[in-house]
Amino acid sequence: MIDFSQVGFTYDGERFVLEGIDLSIGKGEFVCILGGNGSGKSTLAQHIDALLQPDEGTVTVNGWDTSDLTALYLIRSTAGLVFQNPDDQIVASIIENDVAFGPENLGVKPDELRKRVTAALAQVGLMGFEKRDTAALSGGQKQRVALAGVLAMEPQILVLDEATAMIDPRGRKGLMKICRKLNDAGMTIVMITHFMEEASQADRVVVLDRGRIVADGSPADVLVRAEELEHLHLDVPPAAKLAIELRRQGVPVSVSIDERALEDELCRLFSTR
Repeated sequence: MIDFSQVGFTYDGERFVLEGIDLSIGKGEFVCILGGNGSGKSTLAQHIDALLQPDEGTVTVNGWDTSDLTALYLIRSTAGLVFQNPDDQIVASIIENDVAFGPENLGVKPDELRKRVTAALAQVGLMGFEKRDTAALSGGQKQRVALAGVLAMEPQILVLDEATAMIDPRGRKGLMKICRKLNDAGMTIVMITHFMEEASQADRVVVLDRGRIVADGSPADVLVRAEELEHLHLDVPPAAKLAIELRRQGVPVSVSIDERALEDELCRLFSTR
């Protein structure tokens, strides 16, 4: 679905924000992109939706080259992008009008448009909110409206550029549940985040540092690399952090991101003593 081949990008013509990026994301994958501030995460996300085009190499989305201006409509109909701040994405004062904005601009007919708005609001848990004022919503509700606006365009790929950064833990948990449900239904998800509890639920984790990929693998493999993550100013999942500290104190446990697995291992270990 998404392919980066030797991609390089610079904003000022001098310093590369992305350099030598080779990355392929298959249909139906759930991939989290991690990295510290300035690592190139958001720049990479905007290449998927063709908001940016590479200075070097190529990016293709579902086979279309993002540098091909004639393919922009197809690419942006295929890949939907949700930004960090929902206020940057909400364009109407009434929820149903905001959700309808994207598909309406794609030329969706009125009867189909109403169905899409209803379905999208149901997907994000906002049924019955159609006539509400967007300005009166909480941060988490606004982010759900922004997500509904993207889902109403029926994309095959959903890109979330730190979409949970400005909402509370409850809101993050709810948004993550929606993303998992969408992925289970076959949607390709690319989530830019710095929250380890989100990354741990992905199928795959890619770590960026100064515009380059420095790690790519399963959460169980990547998120236990404490020294590497700390060097990049990234947290280690709580279970892994506790396991590492226990090992330092001489407790022979496995380092894992799974809290239940660590709990079971500790129970077995101390029940035999």
